[in-house]
Amino acid sequence: MRNMLKLKRLDGFLLAVFYAVVGIFQIVVLVLSSSNLVPPHVGALAFLSLIAAYGLFKTKKWSVWLVTALFFLQLTFAAVTLYASNMLYAFYPQTSLILLNIALTLLIVFSFISFVYVAAKRKTFQ
Repeated sequence: MRNMLKLKRLDGFLLAVFYAVVGIFQIVVLVLSSSNLVPPHVGALAFLSLIAAYGLFKTKKWSVWLVTALFFLQLTFAAVTLYASNMLYAFYPQTSLILLNIALTLLIVFSFISFVYVAAKRKTFQ
């Protein structure tokens, strides 16, 4: 499979899959929700995540800078949404809010892990 995809690095591929899944998930959420619930900047974050996925897959040097910027943007977005969701859950306990909180927590954790890894390996990107 590695030859079929012409992978340069397995770690870049795994990071690319993470950012591609995040970008696709954000696009799906944006499309399926009403415009009042999801702000339009979620589309911008999705677009940047997909670009980062491409850069990590091709091991481009600019992908390090994009992942760094995207980490802070995703962290801010996820933390604010997580806080608002927790405040809403206090008034309206629902299973969907618990699932949202789990997804946002995983986004924060995996974004942090990928940011630290890419920052540590930044010299190996072309």
